[in-house]
Amino acid sequence: MAPTPDNLRSIQKYRRTAAAYDTTTGPTWPIRMRCVDLLRLRPGETVLDVGCGTGLSFEPLLERVGRTGRLIAFEQSPEMHAQAAQRAQGLRAQGWQIDLQCASAEDVTLPTPPDAALFHYVHDITRTPEAVANLFGQLPPGTRLAMAGMKFFPWWLAPLNLLAWLKNRPYNVHAHELHRPWSLVEARLQSFSWKPTQGGMGYLGSGRVAGERR
Repeated sequence: MAPTPDNLRSIQKYRRTAAAYDTTTGPTWPIRMRCVDLLRLRPGETVLDVGCGTGLSFEPLLERVGRTGRLIAFEQSPEMHAQAAQRAQGLRAQGWQIDLQCASAEDVTLPTPPDAALFHYVHDITRTPEAVANLFGQLPPGTRLAMAGMKFFPWWLAPLNLLAWLKNRPYNVHAHELHRPWSLVEARLQSFSWKPTQGGMGYLGSGRVAGERR
């Protein structure tokens, strides 16, 4: 399928930010680790890294699934994917199993159903119904899910929401959709719980894909 206008806008945003992206992630690294921990991964499992960016989550995820486990990842930005591919190449040389695709969330086809899925700061994916439908059409019932990202502040701090929007705008097409940004994903889960992060400007949540196990 041809890229949508939103896909093209997102690709353009990351074309401008990809080169320096890794240097900007320091403040959210503890949140990334907490998100990975929420997946409760075990050796031998398969984990999906949704919108993996430059692959910063690859090593923490692989450490938890071990050499007998498998990492599936995809990223639509060619510039971000190129960095992830370089990182994946080095890890494969060490014996890790990684399947990496340059694809959008609307079009990606997973090579195998994962046991768990990481949605770390992938706001545009979680706010795009077609992307959510494609991904959850391939996630088996019971798949463990963890997600993190930005949101608007609580109502009593509403004047600060301009800050949240400004921080989100360089990276996301749907930067204005920060009220309950997890809502489309939550509708696909049998349970979802979340906690605020970053003084109320972020969130960290987890749940399981709804449906009966086969």
